[in-house]
Amino acid sequence: MAQNKIENIRTENKHNKEQNKNIRNIAIIAHVDHGKTTLVDAMFKQSGVFRQGKEIDDRVMDSMDLERERGITISAKNCSVVLDGIKVNILDTPGHADFGAEVERALSMVDGAILLVDASEGPLPQTRFVLKKALTAGLRIIVVVNKIDRPDARVTEVLDEIYDLFIDLDATDDQIDFPVLYAIGKIGVAKHQLSDEGVDLQPLFKTIIDKIPAPSFDPEEPFQMLISDLGHSDYTGRLAIGKIANGKVSSKDELVLIGKNEQPAKLKVSSLQTYEGPALCPATLVEAGDIAVISGTDGFEIGDTICTKDFPKPLPRITVDEPTVSMMFTICDSPFSGLEGKYVQSSKIRERLEKEALANVAISLKETAERDSFVVQGRGEFQMAILVETMRREGFELCVGRPEVIYKTGENGERTEPIEHLFIDCDEAFTGIVTEKLSMKKGRLTKLVNKRGRANMEFSIPSRSLIGYRDEFLTDTKGTGIMNSIFEGYEPFRGDFPTRRTGSLVSDRKGKAVPYALYNLEPRGRLMIIPGTPVYEGMIVGEHSKENDLDVNPCKEKKLTNMRASGKDESTICSPIKPLTLERALNFVNPDELVEVTPLSIRVRKRMLSKQRRYSGK
Repeated sequence: MAQNKIENIRTENKHNKEQNKNIRNIAIIAHVDHGKTTLVDAMFKQSGVFRQGKEIDDRVMDSMDLERERGITISAKNCSVVLDGIKVNILDTPGHADFGAEVERALSMVDGAILLVDASEGPLPQTRFVLKKALTAGLRIIVVVNKIDRPDARVTEVLDEIYDLFIDLDATDDQIDFPVLYAIGKIGVAKHQLSDEGVDLQPLFKTIIDKIPAPSFDPEEPFQMLISDLGHSDYTGRLAIGKIANGKVSSKDELVLIGKNEQPAKLKVSSLQTYEGPALCPATLVEAGDIAVISGTDGFEIGDTICTKDFPKPLPRITVDEPTVSMMFTICDSPFSGLEGKYVQSSKIRERLEKEALANVAISLKETAERDSFVVQGRGEFQMAILVETMRREGFELCVGRPEVIYKTGENGERTEPIEHLFIDCDEAFTGIVTEKLSMKKGRLTKLVNKRGRANMEFSIPSRSLIGYRDEFLTDTKGTGIMNSIFEGYEPFRGDFPTRRTGSLVSDRKGKAVPYALYNLEPRGRLMIIPGTPVYEGMIVGEHSKENDLDVNPCKEKKLTNMRASGKDESTICSPIKPLTLERALNFVNPDELVEVTPLSIRVRKRMLSKQRRYSGK
């Protein structure tokens, strides 16, 4: 199927008569933390984007606070550099499969890609994921083996693994005949041979100009631009971002917008911009092949086409993989509601989720029978956690449920579920416990290779089995294990298995937790709060060591009498607790529990707060 798509693209390109030789459009794709954003920084510095002596932050393209904190790219971003008079538009893409839609819409704007691979780690699962998308789109690939200065670099082996990966993904002969460069992105060095003396990134710049094809267009076609990304400006409103497929556009042009209903709507270009470095700059004319940023209306979505009103001809819409995970979002109705958040109403939550669904084609919003609850569908639990954390930082106060997989009905009416291809890298000593636990979760071991005391295992496992397993895996491997997975498809339901084997310690009243009460609760399980934490009825204060829930009083104080022992009273010192993070809370909750998220706090609670109503079932 991928091969047919590539042939269709090539057949279509034969009808294009011209190329814009002054432009190149490339995406940088790689696994998480293989150095994409750091390489873009070096390209900026050596191409003259920044003036001499100007102080700049590391990882310029990681503009979101969450990206800087986590050290990963979450959303695809555009920028450009000028090399020998040729403008090169660069798209920095995420390396995590949960943000696959960001990769897919980024690849719709480019004609080639730089595949970055760590010289020690080699091609990892997400490398396979992003490369498969690029090959399916028929893009020309440049392979860059990065971090060759690592003490544990194994460049020759990694290059062999890259060739094996291309063959495994059914790449064409042209695609397998890729140019290879060796780089140290941190100091801005690239070279054609390992033995060469690396000075700067000129070998990479020259390879981009020589090997990446210039964008093609048909001079007989009218103006067409596919909207691949959205932006916002305080001055001009919403921004439509995309590559101009044919024709040219000027500011103040009278155009039309064609959406899903294929009905043209008027659009007058109020602002026209292009990328210069990481910034947007005004433009009076943008030609075919360049990436333009247009404002003029608010009613557009990713996948819509902007074209001339005389010849309204839409381009094929962007399609992405279907969502596999859903999560319920609802208002916060606890006694602490409204104390810490700025936006608490269901209308505000709905408005924010609708905005996210417009900007992210992998997210979809579904209504529920309850007026104040919404179901958000996406590509993975990590993507959901990032959305919740982003809303929290924007001032929202809400409750979310445990991520759940989306089941489907097969051709024969059977129940099917999403399956992941799981890759495990851990010490040989932990192979037993990892295999045992994943087998209990209906995982099937498909490959096991031992290398220098490390075990590389591959499993076929239901997506639901991995929800909440990452923390457990790190504990079992003493923090030394590496786990990655990619979506493989839908298969018949593999059966039920035990999930959380522990219950919850649930507060039975409102108040403040006191040291005496918590000290006496420690034998019952693992606590999640510290002395002085405000609690309310139905709030979960810890994990019970047994399977059942237990209602407790974390506010109980020591009874004082006139009687005193001859010695000092025993001091009450509570054990330190592990901080409750959003990911840990989402992994912990059961179906009858919620995570309460505010700008200042993360709490875990029962859906039904009243103890009496929980036990009466009303």
